[in-house]
Amino acid sequence: QVQLVESGGGLVQAGGSLRLSCAASGRGFSSRSALGWFRQAPGKEREFVAAISWVGHNAYYADYADSVKGRFTISRDNTKNTVYLQMNSLKPEDTAVYYCAADNSAPRIRTGSAAYWGQGTQVTVSS
Repeated sequence: QVQLVESGGGLVQAGGSLRLSCAASGRGFSSRSALGWFRQAPGKEREFVAAISWVGHNAYYADYADSVKGRFTISRDNTKNTVYLQMNSLKPEDTAVYYCAADNSAPRIRTGSAAYWGQGTQVTVSS
């Protein structure tokens, strides 16, 4: 089992920044587990935001949705079992509930079929 707890959401004006955190715990989590962020805006389906996974020898791969590329950065601190989403140049269309996801398979993260999900944290960007 893996437990995921998001934090760091809040209200920010357009152009501002926020950093979301997701703390992972449980026997099913490891430094090689794939982690990702999704968001769901009012009246819309949940959409992919970013993912990070370990590949090769201590290397990692990060992937982003086109809508956030260049503005958001995903990272992880394995000593703290935590994944982060640094969000800069926020826009009103970024307003959504942001969810953390984890799985042993990176493709399952990317397609939104991760085995484990957090409860979400609200991000509201005012204009």
